[in-house]
Amino acid sequence: MGIVGKIKSFGLPRLIILTFLIILLAASNYLGISQASLWSDILVRFGMNAILVLAMLPSIQSGIGINFNLPLGVVCGLVGALISMQFNFQGGFGFLVAIAVAIPLAVVAGFFYALLLNKVKGEEMTVGNYFGYSVVSFMCIIWLVAPFTHPELIWPMGGSGLRNNLAMENSFGNVLNAFMQFKIGELVIPTGLLLFFVLCALLVYAFEKTKLGNSMKVAGSSLQFATSNGINVDSKRILGMILSTCLAAVGIIVYSQSFGFLQLYNAPLYVAMPAAASILIGGATLKSAKISHVVIGTFLFQSLLVVALPVINVISAGSMAEIVRISISNGIILYALTRGGEEA
Repeated sequence: MGIVGKIKSFGLPRLIILTFLIILLAASNYLGISQASLWSDILVRFGMNAILVLAMLPSIQSGIGINFNLPLGVVCGLVGALISMQFNFQGGFGFLVAIAVAIPLAVVAGFFYALLLNKVKGEEMTVGNYFGYSVVSFMCIIWLVAPFTHPELIWPMGGSGLRNNLAMENSFGNVLNAFMQFKIGELVIPTGLLLFFVLCALLVYAFEKTKLGNSMKVAGSSLQFATSNGINVDSKRILGMILSTCLAAVGIIVYSQSFGFLQLYNAPLYVAMPAAASILIGGATLKSAKISHVVIGTFLFQSLLVVALPVINVISAGSMAEIVRISISNGIILYALTRGGEEA
């Protein structure tokens, strides 16, 4: 395979993004920005976001396409985390309780949402977008009237409802980041965070190799072939959406414990687009996706955001950092979504 063949195999867009990332890293080194700090942030941001990107995998493989209703799974995860915090569970146990509560909720929510999608085949991504808006808006009401009483969750001074941002330092904040964490010089390796993603990825990979997983992928890749082989396409779409919703629920719990705050109200609106862009940049299409696409896409997307900001901060003395962050983030998202029907 020649150079042209290797470039085509890797993907020209990914090569361009990788080259841009290398240029930014070289610029950051030239400007005296700590490389250990940058790479520590990259590893953390990768681990924080990777499971949310992984949640796109089952929906694509089952034929539904990009799951723009990722907020449905996210709110299930938020409910699980809130219940764990309400009863003052801490550390690893609190983290596991949050997941144990969130997954059954996500199974039920994903099942009924998949039934809806089976009625609107061909319009899943459009319906998902608007359904996600509806879910987030409905949950804004729930956050105001939910019967939580823990003083760290509700508004102080007799206010009603939950706060916008809930600190997790007294519950299970950073429980994965701190687990088996070690340093190489100044480089901090969030071992637990990365290992948890590897565990989730291995579980998804193992499922793909089962008979049920293979039939789900067949149903998503070719409707006619699946039907001719006696595969119930609708049931496999339901399975794919349930898995996607469960991964989203787990993903937001992992994200929140690493971020250190639980974000409610309108915050879940903003999780689907970056996750969709990441997996598309990684090489996925609307009908085909692999775990390698999740890893590559999440790394490229998050690395660009992490490295670009301090470089621009130094160059512009901080006056343009937020503008550049929004431009880079939304530019990558726009590019990825416009290439969604082909290999990005």
